[in-house]
Parts: sequence; C-alpha cells; structure tokens
Amino acid sequence: MDFSKFLDDEFDVKDWVNGAFTVVQKDAPGKADSHAATLVMKLQLFIQEVNNSIEESSNQALQNMPRVLRDVEALKQEASFLKEQMVLVKEDIKKFEQDTVQSMQVLVEIDQVKSRMQLAAEALQEADKWSTLSADIEETFKTQDFAVISSKLTSMQTSLAMLVDTPDYSEKCVHLEALKNRLEALASPQIVSTFNSMSMDQAKLFVKVFTEIDRMPQLLAYYYKCHKGQLVSMWQDLSQSELSLNQQLSEFYDTLLSSWHSQRQWSSQVFKNPYEVVTVLLIQTLGAMVPSIPVCLSSAVERAAQEQRLDTLLELHHTTSTFGQSLDGAMSPHLGETNLLKVNELVCALYDPYKPYQLLYGDLEERHLLIQLSAVPLEHGEVIDCVEEMSHSVGKLFGLAGAAVDRCVKLTDGLAVCGLLKALKALFTKYVSDFSTTLQSIRKKCKLEETPSASAFQEDWTAFQNSVRIIATCGELLRQCGAFEQQLSNKILGTAGKYLSESYSPRSLAGIQEGSAADRKSTTRNPWQEYNYLQRGNMAEYNSLMEVLYSLKEKATGNSSLLTEPRAALTRLNQQANQLAFDSVFLQIKHQLCLVSKMERQEAPGLGETYTDDLPTFSLSPQEYITNIGQYLMSLPLHLEPFVTQEDPALEMALHAGKLPFPPEQGDDLPELDNTADYWLGSIARATMQTYCDAILLIPQLSARSTKQLATDIDYLSNVMDALGLQPSRGLQHIAALLRAKPEDYRQTAKLLPRRLAATIAAVRCIDY
Repeated sequence: MDFSKFLDDEFDVKDWVNGAFTVVQKDAPGKADSHAATLVMKLQLFIQEVNNSIEESSNQALQNMPRVLRDVEALKQEASFLKEQMVLVKEDIKKFEQDTVQSMQVLVEIDQVKSRMQLAAEALQEADKWSTLSADIEETFKTQDFAVISSKLTSMQTSLAMLVDTPDYSEKCVHLEALKNRLEALASPQIVSTFNSMSMDQAKLFVKVFTEIDRMPQLLAYYYKCHKGQLVSMWQDLSQSELSLNQQLSEFYDTLLSSWHSQRQWSSQVFKNPYEVVTVLLIQTLGAMVPSIPVCLSSAVERAAQEQRLDTLLELHHTTSTFGQSLDGAMSPHLGETNLLKVNELVCALYDPYKPYQLLYGDLEERHLLIQLSAVPLEHGEVIDCVEEMSHSVGKLFGLAGAAVDRCVKLTDGLAVCGLLKALKALFTKYVSDFSTTLQSIRKKCKLEETPSASAFQEDWTAFQNSVRIIATCGELLRQCGAFEQQLSNKILGTAGKYLSESYSPRSLAGIQEGSAADRKSTTRNPWQEYNYLQRGNMAEYNSLMEVLYSLKEKATGNSSLLTEPRAALTRLNQQANQLAFDSVFLQIKHQLCLVSKMERQEAPGLGETYTDDLPTFSLSPQEYITNIGQYLMSLPLHLEPFVTQEDPALEMALHAGKLPFPPEQGDDLPELDNTADYWLGSIARATMQTYCDAILLIPQLSARSTKQLATDIDYLSNVMDALGLQPSRGLQHIAALLRAKPEDYRQTAKLLPRRLAATIAAVRCIDY
C-alpha cells in the first residue's frame, strides 16, 4: 500500500478511499467488505508504526539535548577569551605605535631622499642621454632611415621633458624643432610622391613618423596640397573649355564626389579620422578654385539676358544642390564619426556663393515676373480682341505666380517667402493696373465717357455682352486668387514650416532664444539639412518669415491673409467691370433723357398753345424718347437672362462681389437681391427714374401743354415699371403729382411733398408758390 499520499499538502480523504477501492471493484466486485476490513487493519498497523517512530525520535532528541547545551557553553567561553585577547593586542599595537613613531618618521624622510636621488639620477641619465642623442643624430640623419630618425627624435623629446628646469631648456627646444624641420624637409619629396601614387604602406610609415614627432597637421597639409592641386588644376582646365558653366560645374562636382568616395576608402586605412580628413580636403578645394564659383556665378548672371537671369541661377543652383544631396547621402550614415563643425563649414563653402542672390530673391523675382507679364498684352484695337486677351490672361497670370512659388522653393527652400510675397504683390499690382487701363480704353471705344447727346436711338447690346464676359473674367480672377492663396499657404508651411521652432512666440524674443538653444543642444542635427542662409544673412527678414509662419500655423491655412492687397485690388477691378457693364446698358437711356431738358426749347410757341390748354390728358401720346426708353427697358430681361440661365461659378461670384449704383430705396421690399437679373433690372430702372427726375428739374420753363405732355411721359414710364414688376421711385411720383396739379390746387398738393422739389417744379411751371 502507498502511504506517501498522506504527506501531500492537498491530501483528500475521499479521493484516497475511492482510489483504494477502485482496483478491488475491477478485480473482485463482491469482496468490498473484506477489502475494507483488510484496509482498516493495515491503517491501524501503519498508525502504530508511525507512533513507534515518533516515540523513538523523541527519546533520541532528549538524550542529545545536554550535549548541545554543553557545546554552546564552551563556545561562549571561547568567545569571551578571544575578546580579552583582542583587547590585549590592541593595547600592544597602540604602545608599539607610541614607541616607534619617531623611528617611522625617520624612515619616511629617508624614503623621500631616496626618491629624490632616483629622480636626480634619472635626470642625469636623461641629460646624458640628450647629449649622447645630440651627438649621434647627425650620423642617424646620414642613414636617411625615417623610422630610426623619428625614434631618435622621440627619445630626445622624452629627454627634453626631464630638462624643463635647466637654464638652456629653450635652446634645446629650438634645436629639437630644427631637427624636426630637417626631418620633414628630408621626407617631403617622398611624402609628395607617396600621396600622389597613393602608396598605402609608405603613407602608414609617414603617419607613424609624424605622429611620433607631433607633426601630424604638417603631414595632412602635404596630403591636402597634393590632392587639392590635382582637383584645382582640373577645374582650371574645365573653366577654359567651351562648355557652359552649368556643364563645367556638373563635371567638376562629379569628380569631387568620386574623389570623396575613393579618398575616404583610402584614408580610412591610413588616418585615424578619415571622414574629417576628406571633408577638409573638399573645403580647401572649394576655397582654392580659380576662377572661384562666386566670380563664375556673377559673370554668368551678368551675361544672361534680363529675362533669363533667374532661370540661369536656378539651373546652376540645382546642379549644386544635386551634388550637395549626394554628399549628404554619403555622409549621413557616418555623421557620428565626423566633425560636424567641419561638415557645416563644407556646407557653407558649397552653398554660400548663392547667398547674395538668395538674399535679393524678392527683387530678382519681381523683375522676372514683370518682364514675363509684359509679354501678356491686354490692349488691342478691337473691343472683342481685348475681351479675349483678358480672358486668356487669367491662366497666364496664375501660371506666372505658380512658377514663382516653385522657383522660391527650389532656390531658397522657402526661406524667401517675404521676398516672394513682395514679388507677387508687384505682379498683381501691375496686372490690375494693365487690366484697369484696358477697361478705361474699352469705355472710350464704347463712347461711355462722351457727353450725352441727342443722337438717334439705336439698340446695340454688343458692349453689354462684352462687359458680361469681362465680369466673368474678373470672377475667374477672384476664384483662382482664393485657390492660389490656399495652395501658397500649404506650400509655405510644407517647406519653410520646418524652420519654425515649437517654442517660437512673436511677442517676445524668449521663444526664439529657447528654440535656438534647443537646436544647439541637439547632437543629431544634420548640417546638410539645417543650412539657413537667411538667419546668417538678414535677421530682420528671418524674423518676418517666422511671424508669417506663426500666423499661418495659428490661423490655419484656410484663413490666411497672404494676398489681402491683391484680393482687394481684384475686387476693385471687378467693381470697375460691373460699372462698365452698367454704363454700357444705361448709355442709350442717358442719351434719350438728355432730350428732356430741351423739351420746351424745341416747341414753337403760338396760338395753338391756348387751344390745347384744356385738352384732356388722355388725348396726348408719349413722346418718342420715352417710348424708346420703355421699349429698351422691356427688352432688358431678355438680355439679362444669361445671368440666370448660365451655370458659371466665376460669373456668379463676380456678380455677387460687385455692387451696382442706385441701390433700392430704404423701406422698399428687396426680393430682387435674391436674383441677379432682377437686381440688375432694378438698378437700371432706378437709374433711369433718377436721371429722368434730374433732367426734368433742369428744364428752364414748361408751358401748360408741355406740362401735360411731361406728365403723360411719366405715366408711360410708370406703366413700364409696373409691367416689369417694379415700383416707380418716390421722386418720380412726387414730380408726376406736382405736374398734374392745377395751378390753383398746387399749394395744397405740395404740402405733403418735399419743399425744395415743390419750389423747383413751381418755378418750371411759372406758378407763384
């Protein structure tokens, strides 16, 4: 029987009993009672055995207890004795120190004397060694074995370090430097030959020799001189070739990049800091070029035609940027092994020749844009040609503006945003000026500026149709200006936005200083990505750029105000176009209304006047001038229909942005404002009625018959207004009432009307008022 399960921590009686009976039920199902009796007997025997074992263990433990107690007591006595002995040893040590303190002091002094004597002996040995080495150095130089000479000079340098306090120390230093110079002069031909032939073993030897004599900078100077001379010589050959400057630079930069890779690979097996060595080589090469890159750039820009200068500069800068990006890709994985100050110096040496042009980018771009815009003429002999050119000019204008943004990004990485905005404003200002001048020319060609005359009535809608096309062009200008401004904001934030520090605040310099400090602390900066000509060249403009970027970031690009002035100018231009359309429609009406003030003068006075004094009003017919006007007004809805039927977002925008003269009178219902055609019809109708009123007031004198005729004309115009769904103006209604009033009732009628108007009409009718 297995009793080990009784020792388990999670012993379960039921499980154990069930397990014990499981086997019996399988083998002998009917013997469960006898198996239970056997199991109980075994358990009793096991319990008895366990009890015997416990009793035996207890007796043995009781027997062992006295011995353990005796051992503990013995250990306690030994510990007490050890403590007494240690106290005695401590007292002995203390007494020994007191007895021997003077002797130890003497020993210390003797040891110091010994040390000084050893130093003196070493100094004498070194002095003697210096003398020996000085005497032997001449023979050593005759061997021309650079390693042996270097070893001797190193030993002399070590000896000289022990002779600092000797009277002739400075003379010895001068002598040693002269010997080093002599070694350098002796080795210089072979050094040059070694670097020219790229002999690695020989180069390693010279690195070892010059390191030992502390002349490593001089050895590097030989290295730079050899390879720099080869590269500069190649540039001189290129600069005298027939190739363009861009091709010359491209070939030279390819050579520099190839040299960087080959020299880095070679230097990594010779010098300790190969990346810094090759970086300095490129810096010195760029600085030693004859003619220099700034001189070449200046001559290339001056030789280029005025309209080609910016493109020439962009082409050259692109070639340089491509080379810079290649170097950046080659250096970036190893920036941790490179002197970042030297890398920054190389970046500046490469890009600084373009800095004067980048700082003047705004002026260069402005001149370029104005020259390009001069090739977009708006003025032509025929009005229809002017309208066509105006329509085509919109795409050309924003094409020029978009190209300017691309040039700004390519040449300045977005840093010249302030100059770009200045150039764009100049572009839009000149365009608006040209557009406005063309509008004035069209007005003259359409004879809108001439003094109204009583010319024959002729209905010509060509000028109005052309004006509507001009209005649509203005709407397209406004629409594209909004879209361009949005794109400009996104472009600026996407490129120059990286220069805006998170801590920048335009209200204090603290943000700028904190941002700059954070930039300086970062050790992971890549000088190729951080080149900033504007911060080094024009801090005032850089601060202005930061304010622009901050404003864009805070307001979000949708609410940008980069082109506020151009937008306002285009809105004024749209207003001029609306006015042109209005005047072209109103021209014929104005010519007809000028006949009103001459009405009485055209009438020949005679006996018939008294005959018609009592003629009923209905027997009079409207005169030709007013019927012409009425028919003209009735045809207006047909010509204004394109405002309603055309689905032209640009035209709709322009019409909503423009304002017409003669707005509705205060207090009138304004349903026409919801419909552009009705708005135009209402404005022209009000202009007609107002001009009619003004013309009536200029009549010097009216006879009774002319008064009735004029009232008939006014009634006819009022009926036309009713037919068009418009109300006659108050002024026209007042004049009609005053004209219809009989002389004896005039004072009574005038009581409720404006006094000045009543007095003027009374004077015209020769009524005593």
